[in-house]
Amino acid sequence: MTTAAANHSPWPQFLLGARTFLPLALSIAAYGVVWGVLAGQAGMSALEVFLMCALVFAGASQFVALDMWDTAALPIASIVIAVGIVNLRLMLMSATIRPVLAGLKPWQRLVGVALISDEQWALTMAEVAKGRGTPAYYFGAASLCYLTWLLSPLIGRLLGAAIDDPVKYGLDFAFTATFLALLFGLWKGKTDLVPWGVAALVAIATSILVPGTWYIIAGGLAGSFAGALVETLKMRRVA
Repeated sequence: MTTAAANHSPWPQFLLGARTFLPLALSIAAYGVVWGVLAGQAGMSALEVFLMCALVFAGASQFVALDMWDTAALPIASIVIAVGIVNLRLMLMSATIRPVLAGLKPWQRLVGVALISDEQWALTMAEVAKGRGTPAYYFGAASLCYLTWLLSPLIGRLLGAAIDDPVKYGLDFAFTATFLALLFGLWKGKTDLVPWGVAALVAIATSILVPGTWYIIAGGLAGSFAGALVETLKMRRVA
């Protein structure tokens, strides 16, 4: 391989993305195993666990779906609606990741959008904010994320008999720990406390007052509105 070809090779960036994602992959694997154990307890077969992770590929909405899973009378329509609502944020993420994937072929962009999730989106956007961020970096992180989420729940399902109580091992906190790590990685300053605080307060209040998982949507929408308001006020001050 010539020096010029090596300089244009996507592999260094791909491997960088995967290597940067590795700590998050470990956390994802932890709560993936938890999800697999819980899925087994809910009556899902190993094949159903594998297919849901491969086709849905959205941890938060899969936890929501699992909470509604009832093999005696499976509420398919309710699950589809709930998963769709929780995953609405992915539409916004897909829009913001589009400039990073702009130079790729249509089918490559389609695969990139299909592989989007909170963790690799956050890492790539952090790179973009630093003046970096490439398609190869994104695909390196996304590929490791997909592989981790594909295998860890299946392992949890197959080994579920040996892990009868995930809470006893503290594995139930892995999902929360992952998103806390992402939040601190995206920290820009004190103004970030406003949308984060609003989202947390609204989510807590909604979880107390409204049954079900509506607190996820309420907190997300409230935090987004607060963040947009803060950014608008900052732009007006600059102007």
